[in-house]
Amino acid sequence: MTLAKDITIAHRVRRDFPILHQEVNGKPLVYLDSAATSQKPLFVLDAWRHYHEGYNSNVHRGAHTLSAKATDAYEAARDKVAAFVNANSRNEIIYTRNASEAINLVAYSWAMNNLKAGDEIILSVMEHHSNLVPWHFVAQKTGAVLKHVELTPEETFDFENFKTLISEKTKLVSVVHVSNTLGCINPVQEISALAHKYGAKVLIDACQSVPHMPVDVQEIDCDWLVASGHKMCAPTGIGFLYGKEEILNAMPPFLGGGEMIADVYLDHSTYAELPHKFEAGTPAIGEAIALGAAIDYLNKLGMDQIHAYEAELTSYLFEQLETIPDINIHGPKPNANGFGRAALASFTAGDIHPNDLSALLDQEGVAIRSGHHCTQPLHRYLNLTSGTARASLAFYNTHQEIDVFIKSLKDTIDFFTSMLG
Repeated sequence: MTLAKDITIAHRVRRDFPILHQEVNGKPLVYLDSAATSQKPLFVLDAWRHYHEGYNSNVHRGAHTLSAKATDAYEAARDKVAAFVNANSRNEIIYTRNASEAINLVAYSWAMNNLKAGDEIILSVMEHHSNLVPWHFVAQKTGAVLKHVELTPEETFDFENFKTLISEKTKLVSVVHVSNTLGCINPVQEISALAHKYGAKVLIDACQSVPHMPVDVQEIDCDWLVASGHKMCAPTGIGFLYGKEEILNAMPPFLGGGEMIADVYLDHSTYAELPHKFEAGTPAIGEAIALGAAIDYLNKLGMDQIHAYEAELTSYLFEQLETIPDINIHGPKPNANGFGRAALASFTAGDIHPNDLSALLDQEGVAIRSGHHCTQPLHRYLNLTSGTARASLAFYNTHQEIDVFIKSLKDTIDFFTSMLG
């Protein structure tokens, strides 16, 4: 049964990813680091290359054929993003370099202009640095107070704790949809509903959810949502901000320059309508077009099917990891069908440093991540100052690759145990 699923999903798409068919240190590559960045299929690479080879030109500014073609493809990709997350309008999709820039856009354009001393921002202890540092800036500048939701004993978002933190003073709740370290899927719809009862705005970091499951901004009812293209089979250098149109209309521009203006005079300017008001300068045109191609690719596979297959992989990964006595996995366990958590496992192996684990696994061709995964506060909270090792999966991974990883991990632990013996 497992093999059949591999053939119909992972094995069917692996031919689309040339990078997976190579050797590292003389061993077939087993890439288990998709939470850091995903691999890109030929369909996406071809779209990026075709733009540069066939109609490379600046968008919106030219009347000639190449410019018109580039503009059409660039804006068509925006429509694809809008449909992918079920935005009400294409005007609600702002291109950014990445999710970090998208969060900073909200921090500088909305928060800096709307918050005052004593206002409160609720985050969580599991947030990525990109959803912490911009709010540090805001708090330092405005006098706003930061509060942080803690974890349940199962190392998930503590909703009961959240209810004790939120009040009429709360002006913003900014939380991750899926933790890149714990793998927990947070109840963002319930978080948004409660925040709105108190009149607070809601921002969702969807970097780890958009590539792996259906995400509907209408269902979540968030005010903003951010994601990075490179985690969803698109190139680096492109991401997006979703924002409710009425909120974006009320926000001032984040950056000044070409493209985001209506008229410019020597002493003042007027600004373009959405979405261009927030897109100063020449954008990452080829990357945006490739993002649209990545969405086409994911849609063809089906986000429900991707989520279901990755859930099965996750269950198998946990089953195999739990056969190793020294392994301690963080975050909730998958349920019977593998759902309830993301397709990743952050773990420690006794007293072995995660960096040492990663280095020796690399010698076997197995690529995993080690360190703090841009969640230093979370690791301190869990008393994991040396960090964790993390294996993260995508729909192009197979059960056989997990077997290779587990064998290499066992051999690595045995090696260190004998050295320390």
